[in-house]
Amino acid sequence: QVKLVESGGGSVQPGGSLRLSCVASGYTDGSNCMAWFRQAPGKEREGVAGIAIGPGRTYYADSVKGRFTISQDNRKNTVYLQMNNLKPEDTAMYYCASKNEYCRHSWRDRARYKYWGQGTQVTVSS
Repeated sequence: QVKLVESGGGSVQPGGSLRLSCVASGYTDGSNCMAWFRQAPGKEREGVAGIAIGPGRTYYADSVKGRFTISQDNRKNTVYLQMNNLKPEDTAMYYCASKNEYCRHSWRDRARYKYWGQGTQVTVSS
């Protein structure tokens, strides 16, 4: 069992930045891929960024490339999402997720993730 706890959400103006954190606890040895998803009201949950635990290879949705950076601190069992140049369309609930499967296997397919956090809200508005 793996428990994921997100933090760092909030309200910012367009162009602002936030850093989300996801702390994993429990049996984390089997987690090979962690990702950030987001879900806006009335929309499907979509993959934003993923990272291969250990090797550190990263994956991004086209909509956030160049603005978001996913990273890991294995000593702290923590994955981060640095979000810069935020736009109103980035407004959503952001979720952390993990799976045993490697990221290169459909990292954006939410059905393949076994563990999810409770989410943290990000609101971008002037």
